[in-house]
Amino acid sequence: MGVHIPKKFCVIVPTYNHAATLGRVISDIRIDGYDVLVVNDGSTDDTHLVLEQLQQEALSEEMHLFVISYPKNRGKGYALRLAINKLNELGYQYGISMDADGQHLVKDILSFTQDIDLYPNALMVGARGLKHDRMPKKNTFANRFSNFWFALQTGRLLPDTQSGFRLYPIQKISKMRFLTRRYEWELEVLVRAAWAGVPLVTKLISVYYPPENERVSHFRPGIDFLRISLLNTFLCLGALFYFYPISLFRLLFR
Repeated sequence: MGVHIPKKFCVIVPTYNHAATLGRVISDIRIDGYDVLVVNDGSTDDTHLVLEQLQQEALSEEMHLFVISYPKNRGKGYALRLAINKLNELGYQYGISMDADGQHLVKDILSFTQDIDLYPNALMVGARGLKHDRMPKKNTFANRFSNFWFALQTGRLLPDTQSGFRLYPIQKISKMRFLTRRYEWELEVLVRAAWAGVPLVTKLISVYYPPENERVSHFRPGIDFLRISLLNTFLCLGALFYFYPISLFRLLFR
């Protein structure tokens, strides 16, 4: 059992009403012997029962299963920020975020960990194939839209800025301050990391898309799109009046 772990890292699984898939996701991670931190972001289904069973099973195995729970849903960004701060307290160097719906495959964790020494302190982003035959068309459009704004705000190109499968350098990210706490945080952290000079590395990953009638999405097109638009407005202003002037100043005096 177990895979060679080159650095001290923990898998982060934020979850909100994914009781149907959470147990299988955590069990798959546990088979490879990885430490896990689950953040129960105010779930109202049977997630708490699934976590209780998983914690009982973890007691008899050589793995750490940490659980953070709170009663009110606060958003995926909030859950990830909380997890990163907790892992910083526990002494982990890296956190690998995976979705709780079974979309990400545990085997791809090695794609991140095998290159930790090659890219120390980098934020690695898993890139999906945007022409996947089961990827919802709205996801493809939203990702290209997000990629465009990211390039405008940072001068950098990333193929999949909306992927939730990532490796975060804990100390680097835990020192940053953020405005957002829901889906849009995953874009904000990439932009702020780029502004701070954190290396951004793309890793190719596989993705499983269940049939449409089995998919669970908490994205609210109206309010969440508004949040993303407001964030992009702020980040564009930040790029115009802060990032690009600072970058030019550094270039001139290098």
